[in-house]
Parts: sequence; C-alpha cells; structure tokens
Amino acid sequence: AIFVEDIDEIPDNSLVIFSAHGVSRSVEETTKSRDLNYFDATCPLVTKVHVEVIKHAKAGRDIILIGHEGHPEVEGTMGRHINKKSSSIYLVQSEKDAKTLKVNNQDEIAVVTQTTLSVDETKDIINILKARFPNMITPKKDDICYATQNRQDAVKALAKESELILVVGSKNSSNSNRLRELAERLGARAFLIDRAEEVEKDWLRGIKKVGVTSGASAPEVLVHAVIHRLEEAGGQFQGEIKVAEETVEFSLPKALR
Repeated sequence: AIFVEDIDEIPDNSLVIFSAHGVSRSVEETTKSRDLNYFDATCPLVTKVHVEVIKHAKAGRDIILIGHEGHPEVEGTMGRHINKKSSSIYLVQSEKDAKTLKVNNQDEIAVVTQTTLSVDETKDIINILKARFPNMITPKKDDICYATQNRQDAVKALAKESELILVVGSKNSSNSNRLRELAERLGARAFLIDRAEEVEKDWLRGIKKVGVTSGASAPEVLVHAVIHRLEEAGGQFQGEIKVAEETVEFSLPKALR
C-alpha cells in the first residue's frame, strides 16, 4: 500500500482507495475522469457530514465546520462545499475562533463538525456559536464518531484510577491526540505511542496504576503488545473497564461483497 497526498501522484491503471477520512469532490471527479479503479472507504459517519454540507449549501446557507486545519477529513469535507455563489463555509478551530467569526448571513447558517474531535471542547464551541447565532441549525445527531465518544468516556474512567495513561495510536491521529489531551486535563500523566517499544522505563518509576487505551483505528494487537510490555516490567493485568458496548457494523462496498 502506497500513501499519496494528491491524485496526480497515482499512475494510470492503479487501484485506488479513498481513506476513511474521505476526499474532496474534485479528487473523486478526477479519479472518475481518469477511469481509475477505486474503492471509496470513507467512513459512513464522515459521509453523513459530507451530505449535510451539500444539503446546506444547496439551500443557500452559510456553513461552519468545527475542526482542525490541514486534517484530511477537514480538507475533504470543505471540498464537498458547492453553490459558492450563495453559500460560504468557515472553519472554526477554537473557542476564540467561535467568538470572533464573521459570517455573511447570520440568519441562514448551519454547523457541522469533524468526527474525531474532543466531545467536551466541541460542545463548548457550539454553545458559543449558538449564543451568537440563535437561528443556527445543528445536526439532528452528533457528528462526532461514536467510537471517538466511547474512548473519551473510557479515558475519563481510566483517569480516576490511573496515574499514567498510555494511548496507542499514530502521532497524526486526531482522535488519539484528543485522548492524550483529555487524560492530561484530568490530572494523569499521558503519552501517545505507536508501539510497545516506545514505552520508557522512566515513565513507570513510582507509578502504581497504568491505564492503556487506543485510538479508534489502532489494531488490537498493538494494545496487547503494550500490555505485555508492562507485564514484563513487573505489572499485573487488572482487567478491562467497559463504558459502552459497540455493536455498530458497516457494510462493505458493493464491489467487495
């Protein structure tokens, strides 16, 4: 598997997969125009946000997207905005942005969010926007991914019992970084690691309880490897903390069924 940032990097006759973060409309159209064989692996929860953006743009509403600049999901979502003559899309990254944002039409405005944000911080931003724009349309269901929400709830439970929390996930993973930040805000020492080999003995000195969690897309085998490394360092596995039962399943693309 070769990762690329731009569709122009892909040779002809290649098999293309759109990542779970989704892609812009222009990327999809270019892929089709080149007759590349492709699979759209965009997470259905991200697709839901894309549909909302398209719907609001067609209705002539301005759109506020809460997310992180440069994140692939944000780029893909903003790239789904159409009808730019009568609709604008704005990126809000913080409470400060929410307080200072200027829009073209305060009475016709809607908000959507990146799916991998901090639940608590996103609520605070939306509350600020609601106070400024009372007519703002919000999603009927929370845009933030259920797996992201569940893991943040789990970190809250872990932080009550753990002095140190290890988050297994990629350094460029938004939802993994939010888990580390949340653990630190709750008073635990926290590190984001890609693999078990990154666990340093100095982190464990004087620590009685360690919590282990992972980003939404981290393979389970990596989590077990971290637990094994902690056991090798003298720790004893105490079991899992369950805050939710995940039963959601998504169907494969038609071409793969």
